[in-house]
Amino acid sequence: MSVYQQDSFWNAFKRGFLSMPPVIRTIIAINVVIFVLMALLGSWISEPLLSLFAFNPDPFTALTQPWRIITYMFLHGGGFHLIFNMLWLWWMGRMVEESIGPRTFSVIFFGAGIGGALLQVAYASVFGANFVIGASGAVLGIMVAFAYLFPTAPIMLLFLPPIQARFFVAGWIALDFLLLGSGDNVARLVHLGGAGTGFLLTKMHYQGYDLSSLVRPIEQIFKGKGGSKKKKKKPKRSDMYAVSDVEIMEEQDVDELDEILEKISKKGYDGLTAEEKKKLFDLSKKN
Repeated sequence: MSVYQQDSFWNAFKRGFLSMPPVIRTIIAINVVIFVLMALLGSWISEPLLSLFAFNPDPFTALTQPWRIITYMFLHGGGFHLIFNMLWLWWMGRMVEESIGPRTFSVIFFGAGIGGALLQVAYASVFGANFVIGASGAVLGIMVAFAYLFPTAPIMLLFLPPIQARFFVAGWIALDFLLLGSGDNVARLVHLGGAGTGFLLTKMHYQGYDLSSLVRPIEQIFKGKGGSKKKKKKPKRSDMYAVSDVEIMEEQDVDELDEILEKISKKGYDGLTAEEKKKLFDLSKKN
């Protein structure tokens, strides 16, 4: 009986984890793995990781060690720090990623984290600042995106009545602003910079800017590296398409599918034109 229960729990956990949107699933997995390694191996690994990958807001260090502006988002100083960041990312982020797509979601998440770090650099250049770790700025950027997309969605908190998302997130930002300089060892400026950047990027998306175009060149770099090892030159035949032509057609299909899915998320399936419905059906048969 206990074996059956354990197997059922594991299968349920696996199904729940795999059902998360892909970007959120990846971010949570990396954060949890790194935190577990730091907890299990102690200072033997945590000190080198922090010294190499935590964000140092010193302008010279930020300029000469630019990887820190990304890697600091995957380091957390304690269990509650990690749990709350990942829970808020999951609670609010999944609806955002499902609505705007994984590429645009990635731009907002990492853009908010970078924006928060850069604001901390501006502050440190005048007043000095400590090392920064944690995904809080990036997560707050996603929370702002959620409030922008679903302003009246109810947020349920213990012992409190439902609060609309726009008021909840605005209150969170106001609290960070009020606690600036309180000496509580929380990077409030990173939070505020992340919130502001998240708002700007989300607004740009709904004004028609294709934020996903920032991700596609990075995808092509990894595809190129992965494919360069496997590709072998073969005699060209007149009755076959060139490999590059096939890849371009696949890219176009992906872009068209993204546009159709985004329209479905905004207007529903019935909002598609007959031509778009036919295109969606044709693409589904290809897959």
